[in-house]
Amino acid sequence: MAKVRQDAWSHEDDLLLAETVLRHIREGSTQLNAFEEVGDKLNRTSAACGFRWNAEVRQKYDSAIDLAKRQRKEKKRALAKRTGHFQKPIIALSSNLKEATNENTSYQTEETGNEIQVPTINLDMVIQFLRELKKDYHASNQSKVSLEQAQKENNMLKTQVQDLEKQLEQTESEMNSIKEDYQAFIQIMERARKMTVLEDQGTIKAPTFRMDKNGNLEQVAHGSN
Repeated sequence: MAKVRQDAWSHEDDLLLAETVLRHIREGSTQLNAFEEVGDKLNRTSAACGFRWNAEVRQKYDSAIDLAKRQRKEKKRALAKRTGHFQKPIIALSSNLKEATNENTSYQTEETGNEIQVPTINLDMVIQFLRELKKDYHASNQSKVSLEQAQKENNMLKTQVQDLEKQLEQTESEMNSIKEDYQAFIQIMERARKMTVLEDQGTIKAPTFRMDKNGNLEQVAHGSN
């Protein structure tokens, strides 16, 4: 008589493992949860159940696995259609509107039995949100206008500064020219003073001057034509 190992897997054990894994796949659960459930029933570890599934059982149920995955996808699609109108709005609610949505409505899903808390939003809340959105829009436009006005004023001030700098350069140039003319005039007067001849009796005889072609004064000798 052949000796059977105490830890050997029977056909019923493999069948239980396959049914449990397929059920978890259909319900959207994980295979790890299935291995833990079978391990509790057969007094085995989840690792042993996983090894058995991947090494011996899985290849026998390829078509059943594909069918279970399609059923899971169909259930998710049907659930999405039933709860589609309870999806969270795309736009973000303002803080005041969030505070106003304290009252929630509970919905229970048929698949998991979990309750989904959906905030109750009425028409007044939507109107309030749109008004706040309008205020923010106007405030943004006002800030934009103020920024553009400040930029225009800045450009005007830059132009004025450039004009004043040009005027300053022109004034400095004119001042330098006047200074040079003044110094030339002083030199001419000093030369004229030195060319004055004092007579022996202390009387001043007015000399005669003429200007040469270079603009310099020269004394004309008395008695000369």
